[in-house]
Amino acid sequence: MRSGFPRAALVFAALIVGAPSSLAVAQSPSRPYGDRVEIRRTAYGVPHVLADDLGALGFGLAWVQLEDHGLRVVVELLRARGTLARVFGRDSIESDFVRRQFHAHAVATYHLLASDTRDLLEGYAAGVNAYVAGHREEFAEWVPPAFTGHDAAALWVDETTAVKVRQFRARQAARRAAADSLARLDQGSNAWAFAPSRTTSGRAILLRNPHLAWDAGYYEVHLTVPGVINFYGDFRVGHPLYFNGGFNEHLGWATTNNNPDLEEVYALDVDPERPDHYRFDGGAVPLEQVLVSVEVKNGPGLATETRAVWRTPLGPVVDRADGKVYVVKSPAWDEYRRVEQFLRMMRARSLTEWRDAVALRAHVESNLTYADRDGNIYYVWNATVPRLPTASGGDTAAIPATRSADIWTAIVPFDSLPQVLNPRGGYVQNANDPFHYTNLNAIPDSTRFPDNFPRPELGLRSQLSLRLVQQQRKVSLEDVVRLKHDYTMLLAERVRDDLVRVVRAARPTGTVAEAIGVIERWDGGTAPASRGGALFEVWFRRYMGNDAENRGSYDERWARAFAVPWSPAEPTTTPRGIANPARAVAVFPAAVEEVLHDFGAVDVAWGDVHRVRVGDVDVPVGGCSGGYGCFRVINYGVSPDSIWVANRGDGWVLAVEFGRDGPRAYSVLAYGESSRPESPHRADQAAMFARGELKRVAFTEEEIARDLLRRYRPGRAQ
Repeated sequence: MRSGFPRAALVFAALIVGAPSSLAVAQSPSRPYGDRVEIRRTAYGVPHVLADDLGALGFGLAWVQLEDHGLRVVVELLRARGTLARVFGRDSIESDFVRRQFHAHAVATYHLLASDTRDLLEGYAAGVNAYVAGHREEFAEWVPPAFTGHDAAALWVDETTAVKVRQFRARQAARRAAADSLARLDQGSNAWAFAPSRTTSGRAILLRNPHLAWDAGYYEVHLTVPGVINFYGDFRVGHPLYFNGGFNEHLGWATTNNNPDLEEVYALDVDPERPDHYRFDGGAVPLEQVLVSVEVKNGPGLATETRAVWRTPLGPVVDRADGKVYVVKSPAWDEYRRVEQFLRMMRARSLTEWRDAVALRAHVESNLTYADRDGNIYYVWNATVPRLPTASGGDTAAIPATRSADIWTAIVPFDSLPQVLNPRGGYVQNANDPFHYTNLNAIPDSTRFPDNFPRPELGLRSQLSLRLVQQQRKVSLEDVVRLKHDYTMLLAERVRDDLVRVVRAARPTGTVAEAIGVIERWDGGTAPASRGGALFEVWFRRYMGNDAENRGSYDERWARAFAVPWSPAEPTTTPRGIANPARAVAVFPAAVEEVLHDFGAVDVAWGDVHRVRVGDVDVPVGGCSGGYGCFRVINYGVSPDSIWVANRGDGWVLAVEFGRDGPRAYSVLAYGESSRPESPHRADQAAMFARGELKRVAFTEEEIARDLLRRYRPGRAQ
């Protein structure tokens, strides 16, 4: 892993001014891309892209994404180029200033990528160009059919450093210590792997279940180049590769967010004698200035704005104030090989090959949960964590640095990361909490990890995950699908009895007395027919409210909400009980009034007010926020008619069993393969998803032939 200022800095500085450079897209002189790829669409519109080589595979992947999502693919490439403001105006200018720098870095390092990675990227860009050129009626005149491999490479470069910069600047400027993080929006995932000893078939099973907004662009595809790659899983609209998960004939994996502490902000002393210099190692070091120019729409024409970006050999300058130069140093700072790493992971044929790909360390974050046909299950808390010479400053503090010894220079070796291979109990699981409870038979000693590793923590969703994976001695693939859709709200088990007790002790009358009876009879679940959960949900939201009597961040309010807080001594049975009975009683009547006003009855069924609405589909659905302890995670937005409509959480679900005779899998993509309103695949999985059902995956040639809807070559009549 490399860190510090890229050696291609001079090229970077030259390229960063003005519009991104062009790059000729290479292809076979004898056979165009479109002649080297075939697309087979199976049930629900799932594309199976069969190509002669990786360049043609990228071409086909871009083509099907454009068929299903059109302009969105183009916009992502414009974003990668840093040219959104040319089209959309000043609202996009901040993104462009950041992305111009990323694009220039992608150009400067492009030749360092493996040739197969470049082939994929160039084919992807060529596929976009060919589709746009052949479907000009779908696109405005400003859409250029001239994207390049550079543009595709810039889609996935440094994303963590920019986040750190924004966080630090915001806290330096406003010190938003009281900011409310009420959303806690489950920006993560669930993942399970079962060893053969735990399955009825004697084969390993993997579950992948990411939780992101329903506009995140998950896209189900099967990519095949015979003898080179045969991968089925999730992609992202507008990207050739991006945080992918799925499986091939030999193995598969799932990603879950782990939010490691990767970056450090250092405070360097300004040199009082020399402008734009800082003191370091006993001398004066100049800051490096790069001018970034962005074109912005100005009526019928364009205007150009130029900003100075300051850098050091340690990393970019975050701020300059109070005699200090603040610099962020990140292991992701000059990383350009993320696509290359994931392509290697997708092509791996064994645990050894797959771990070697992960050990490239280009992907700087995410838990990885793995299973294979050899019967291995594996988990690694993947992170390029620095080996710090001093305690971490986190998001708010800058570390004073006057010499090289104050700055981190190496990362924790891959083999020293927390990881579990084939543990006793035959399972690994992660639901975004730290690595300590991946398997209850393999809990590590947290004191052996550095301070910038997370401390033990186990949220309600993770606790339910552990219960579910241990619920049966042996599970089938169908059992895994059923368990994944468990409707339990673990929060109800922890506080409902206390709520009933304290409200009844207050001697309620009328509707309030009727309502507490509904809570008492409620089954504690979120199945569509369950009655009582909607009222409980509203009550708990009010109980946790940020008001004059309950000030603080969401985490602070959560910590004081329970009579017994979470404890590593009781990791799977805490938190529990109500810490503030008076508040619980006081807000209950208001919750009753809200439910009556919005829904007309205190015992309204969960599915009457929690819905999946996609296209013309409007159906009941079960599930709740992971913060409430649901494993069937669904978050909702309130519609104008007061109905709670699913908009994030579960959406893409994949379960696969690995066997010597090939993988067997089920999947569902709630919001469909296409976002085009006229497409038959806009909402054809929505009702199935809402029912907690998955479709059978077509992976082998026989299965593809069984489910085939149509086959064609890009650009040819279908």
